[in-house]
Amino acid sequence: MHVVLVGLNHRSAPVELRERLAFRQDHLPVVFARLREAIGLEEAAILSTCNRVEIYGGVSEVNGTVERLQRFLSEHGQVELSGLSARLYSCQEPQSIQHLFSVASGLDSMVLGEGEILQQVKQAYELARQYGATGKVFNVLFQRALNAAKTVRSQTAIGHGCTSVGAVAVELSQKIFSNLAPATIVLVGAGKIGELTLRRLADRGARRVRIINRSPERARALAAQYQAVPLPYEALPTQLLEADIVITSTSAPHLILTRADVARAMHARHQRPLCIVDLGVPRNVEPSVDGLENVYLFNVDDLQGLVEHQHEQRLKAAHEAQAIVDQKVGHFLSWWREEILPCVPASSAPAAVR
Repeated sequence: MHVVLVGLNHRSAPVELRERLAFRQDHLPVVFARLREAIGLEEAAILSTCNRVEIYGGVSEVNGTVERLQRFLSEHGQVELSGLSARLYSCQEPQSIQHLFSVASGLDSMVLGEGEILQQVKQAYELARQYGATGKVFNVLFQRALNAAKTVRSQTAIGHGCTSVGAVAVELSQKIFSNLAPATIVLVGAGKIGELTLRRLADRGARRVRIINRSPERARALAAQYQAVPLPYEALPTQLLEADIVITSTSAPHLILTRADVARAMHARHQRPLCIVDLGVPRNVEPSVDGLENVYLFNVDDLQGLVEHQHEQRLKAAHEAQAIVDQKVGHFLSWWREEILPCVPASSAPAAVR
C-alpha cells in the first residue's frame, strides 16, 4: 500500500478558499464511503482545521489517485478545478509520511509549535477509525505520528510561549487595548480553541469575560473554571451592545454575525469601537463587517504578522523537533518496508506524484 496526500493550507490558499473545502464532522460517514467507492481509497483520513484541509489515502496503485482526489475536492467545495489545482499540494511516501509527522508536531502550522494541532490530528484519526476508514497501515501511521508529536512537545521548547491562534488573538487584543482587565470580552464558542483562548485571557488579566456556546453545559463548565459568565446563545445580540472585544471560534457551517447584526449593534452603542477576532473556518463573521465604521475585524489569516515575529523565537526548538520527527519517520518507514512493501504487487511500484 502507498500513502498519498492531497491538500491545501494557510500558505497555499486564503481563508476564503479553505472554508469552502472544510469538512463537517457529521458529513464524514458519507465522505469516507465516497472516498472508498468513487476514489478507490483502501484507507483514508481527513484533517480539516482552520488552517488546512488534507486527505490522506492508502492505495495499492497510485496511478490517477491524485487527479481523482483533486476532482473530489473541487466538487466538494464547488470550486473550479482549474482555479483550485494551483493551490493544492500532493505527494506520496516518504514525503506524505514526513508531512503528517511534521503537521502533528506543530512544525507546519501557522503558529510554529501550536498545541491544538496534536489534538486535531488525534481527532481526525479517531473519526476515520470510528467510521471504518483506517486499517493496518493508517492505524500504525497515525499512532506513530501522534507519538512523535508528544515526544517533540516533551523534549523540546517548541511549545513554549504563544503557540495557538487563540493565544495570538489575545495578544492582538492586548496590543489594541493594552489592559484587558477592564475590557468586556465575549467569547463565542467553547471548543478546544475557545478553551485555550479563555485560558490565555485569564493569564493576561481579563476579568470581564462572557462565554456563549450552543451547549449551555459546556459554557457553564468552562465559566466555572475561569470565573467567567456563561450565557445562552440567544444573548449574542445583547452582548454586542456591551462588548469591547468579541472572539468567535465556532464550527458553525453558517455565519453567526452578519453585517446587519453588527451595524445594528454599532448604531445602538453610538459607534463605540468594537474589535472582532474571527477564528472560525468556515468564517463566523461576514467579511463585509470590516467596512463598518469603528469596527475592527480580524480573521485567522490576519494574525500572520504577529505569528511571524514569534516564529523567530522558536526556530532553535524547531530544529531540535525536526531531528526527532526525522528519526520517528525513519522508524515508521523501516516498519513499512518490512511489513507492507513486500505485499505490494510489482506493477504498483511508487510513481512520481506532484
